[in-house]
Amino acid sequence: MARKMSSTLQVLVVSCCSLLLLCAPAASAGDNPPTAKGLSYDFYRRSCPKAETVVRSFLKKAIRNDGCDASVLLARTATEASELDAPPNETIRPSALMAVAQLRALLDDACGGAVVSCADILTLAARDSVRLVGGPEYRVPLGRRDGATIAARERVVAAFPPPSSNVTALLAAVAKIGLDAADLVALSGAHTLGVSRCISFDDRLFPQVDATMDARFAAHLRLSCPAKNTTNTTDIDVRTPNAFDNKYYVDLLSRQGLLTSDQVLFSDGRTRGLVGRFAVDQPEFFRRFAFSMVKMSQIQVMTGVQGEIRTNCSVRNAAGGGT
Repeated sequence: MARKMSSTLQVLVVSCCSLLLLCAPAASAGDNPPTAKGLSYDFYRRSCPKAETVVRSFLKKAIRNDGCDASVLLARTATEASELDAPPNETIRPSALMAVAQLRALLDDACGGAVVSCADILTLAARDSVRLVGGPEYRVPLGRRDGATIAARERVVAAFPPPSSNVTALLAAVAKIGLDAADLVALSGAHTLGVSRCISFDDRLFPQVDATMDARFAAHLRLSCPAKNTTNTTDIDVRTPNAFDNKYYVDLLSRQGLLTSDQVLFSDGRTRGLVGRFAVDQPEFFRRFAFSMVKMSQIQVMTGVQGEIRTNCSVRNAAGGGT
């Protein structure tokens, strides 16, 4: 891309793709995963027909201006920690949360309050953010409700295996939520965007360079992370950090995966074939990524009269507020 991608948009892509794991319970080309009960592809056709247009228009403006149950959006209270305090979510920036709040207000203006849930806002923002930086176009079923409780910090940590994980641990983690090896490898492709803190991978640089890491790549990383435990960050995808494409997998083939949990996808025979396929076939990666995103976005979803529709995505409704 000719210019730096909007920081707001980049954060939305990575944040929303990650947060969908907390909003929730090999296919032929063109297939969609089964639709969860209570969701549909035209859920807002009558109640908010402009919903998808509002979200995409906002994100397009974010580029120009540089500008799930969604329980991860709940701010901490006096007695409960927020999911935002959990280590896997520490790189979620305020600009992403501000963007969600702005979308909440725009949708309320277009359709009235308590119509579109915060969980659906996240789902649409993730889908459209990916598309607007070069990724696939795909439809998502809607109709989610928002959770009224903050997920325990332990649940958040358990849902995201640490960056030092091997493939056995990664496969075990995704299997608990109904995902498989193809989903794991495809969804990891979201690392084509975003940044990581040095502390998440500096054990691969110090005291000596990990044998599975390309030496020139290690030298490049040491410019941003000159010592252990620095607070600096660096792009996850060294080739095209501002575009959604398949270069993340090319990184892995070149031994330039940033995190251990990235590089092991190529070094382990159970996932190596998928990495190789996506590295040479971007349309296939896009197809599988879209399938897995729709699948993931329906895990343990709330619908119907479950949960609530938050009027403020960061705060639970007061008694009698929202629906």
